Amino acid sequence: MPARSCRAYLATGLAACFDAGGAAVPCAGSGQDAETAPGLAWPAPRFALEGETVRDALTGLHWSRSANLPGFSLTWPEALADVARLNRERFAGFADWRLPNRRELRSLVDHGTSRPALPEAHPFSEVFLGWYWTSTTSALAPAYTWRVHFEGGRMFYGAKSDEGLLWPVRGASAVLPRTGQRDCFAAGGQIIACAGSGQDGELQTGLPWPEPRFERLSDGVHDRLTGLVWAPRADLADGAVTWTEALEAAAGLARETGQAWRLPTVNELESLVDASRHSPALPEGHPFASPGEAYWSSTSSGYAPDWAYCLYLHKGAVGVGHKPKPEFLAWAVREP
Repeated sequence: MPARSCRAYLATGLAACFDAGGAAVPCAGSGQDAETAPGLAWPAPRFALEGETVRDALTGLHWSRSANLPGFSLTWPEALADVARLNRERFAGFADWRLPNRRELRSLVDHGTSRPALPEAHPFSEVFLGWYWTSTTSALAPAYTWRVHFEGGRMFYGAKSDEGLLWPVRGASAVLPRTGQRDCFAAGGQIIACAGSGQDGELQTGLPWPEPRFERLSDGVHDRLTGLVWAPRADLADGAVTWTEALEAAAGLARETGQAWRLPTVNELESLVDASRHSPALPEGHPFASPGEAYWSSTSSGYAPDWAYCLYLHKGAVGVGHKPKPEFLAWAVREP
């Protein structure tokens, strides 16, 4: 049996269960996210207001209290330049601000809420219900950068010439892992020197990945970063299924094997992503068979509970799918 590692992924915040039509249902026996709420549990209170900044007790990161410090939207190069300005001017008394990487920005998302998709009673001001920049470039399309949408919590990439919001962060986290990105890129997608860029590939903040990251077991693959055990074949139901069918497929595997297999939460799925790779966005040398384009999670959407979060594995994006549509694959996970 593999040793249990620290949980290098967060609980999603979802506290209720829903059927395919979006109606609330009891969580017991559902196999849904909120039944077991896996991941690092949120402290209460989670946030501490410290003048112009907010400390997140879950991740240890410090954010600007204002979620729109410049007061207007910026292109990605402009956002990086504005962070450099904040450091020159020592905003709030600090000179180590940065544009958050994709995992740092996603850590703020509460998947059980919407408009904004932030924990209830958060202390932030000027939260925009739109796209926020990260420092992480898309490996599939390097002229694009990952962004998080705080109306509902999705994460897709946008052109670096588009406009988005800046939400700076500082400090180190003892629980969030690195994204895997090691290169830096110009606005047009060309690889550039990282020094002084302020990009994810330069800073590489977060927990380092173990080497080797994956350990083969008799019935699964142990991820030594998160402690999770994944089914070795990443297509549990032999093709695209509805959300309900994905939950049932995981429950069937649990009955068949006597192991507590289940459909992963969206944060568990996202923990597999290597932001330096695409098609699939999995770490190099991964041992999984049949990785596909997109996967259902057990996490319903707080924005519209007849939809559930999904991971687009070729891109590394986090989106949502309509539960009754057979459009995504199923992958099973369990605790060690």
